[in-house]
Amino acid sequence: MAAVAFKNIHKSYGKVKVIHGLGFDIADGEFVVLVGPSGCGKSTLLRMLAGLEEITDGEIVIDGKVVNDLESKDRDIAMVFQSYALYPHMTVRQNMAFSLRLRNAAKATTDERVDSAARILNLDALLDRYPRELSGGQRQRVAMGRAIVRDPKVFLFDEPLSNLDAKLRVAMRAEIKALHQRLKTTTVYVTHDQIEAMTMADRIVVMHDGIVEQIGTPLQLFDRPGNLFVAQFIGSPSMNVVQGSLHGDAVEALGTRWPVQPGLGHEGQAVHYGVRPTDIVVAGQGVPARVIVIEPTGAETELLVEVGSGADSQRLVVVMHGRTAAQPDDTVHLQLDPARAHVFDAASGARLG
Repeated sequence: MAAVAFKNIHKSYGKVKVIHGLGFDIADGEFVVLVGPSGCGKSTLLRMLAGLEEITDGEIVIDGKVVNDLESKDRDIAMVFQSYALYPHMTVRQNMAFSLRLRNAAKATTDERVDSAARILNLDALLDRYPRELSGGQRQRVAMGRAIVRDPKVFLFDEPLSNLDAKLRVAMRAEIKALHQRLKTTTVYVTHDQIEAMTMADRIVVMHDGIVEQIGTPLQLFDRPGNLFVAQFIGSPSMNVVQGSLHGDAVEALGTRWPVQPGLGHEGQAVHYGVRPTDIVVAGQGVPARVIVIEPTGAETELLVEVGSGADSQRLVVVMHGRTAAQPDDTVHLQLDPARAHVFDAASGARLG
């Protein structure tokens, strides 16, 4: 195991800059997820850590050693790709053993590590099969097994679940998390899926346009997003946001008042008011809203509602526990807890309070 540090990392392709001076540390044994929209630089950062991309400026440190000039094979890392990258002419056992064979490891050592990894990943019965005879989830487990047998200092995962169906992704998330809890190996995981990030990470690094927007535990980012981008990116369904102005203990927007805690900013300040769909209660009084669509899911009901009228209106999402008697075009009232409201400066996007 090893700690990892990014120090003032820059990356350019010609005149195009894609990483702008990133710097953060990953602790020994920590599971860190890099998350952000497509094109934010997260996979590029992972590939620089792996030695597959050159660093334009800055330093990457693994286990106290600067690795900028080290070949990928000399960094003692193992990477699991989105595409599995298995050799089709080799059996599962041969695929998993391949990296050890390249190192001329003893056969007994190779067999022991492959058998151990196979037991961890429930691949014992599949060792003599070829990749074409496996399901997508089984192939991904083989790719993970190939990484495990190397016993690396750092595991790298580059969107490993994006090729799987929704149900299998949920199962594989649990497997990868359980694997980390067992092996305690430092892990850096890239995804654009914030649900994966929330459920798997010890800490999340939220990236956007080549910079780090915020770093924190999943619940820190969910409960106290540092800016408007993080607020709208983290959480599913995403946070409802309306534009208005701050007046005392409320934001005036869409022809109504949205309660906030006092002392957040200055009178009349232009702000974005955010509230998560799960923090809105449908009650007898509050902000009036017209029901547009009702989506029952069983344990919960999702409502799409419209607040305001004409050009001064906006649609919001409300997630209710249980079921509702409301029908489309009914008027409901939204009760908002000021302690659960998120207020952001309109100009900078920074959180107030």
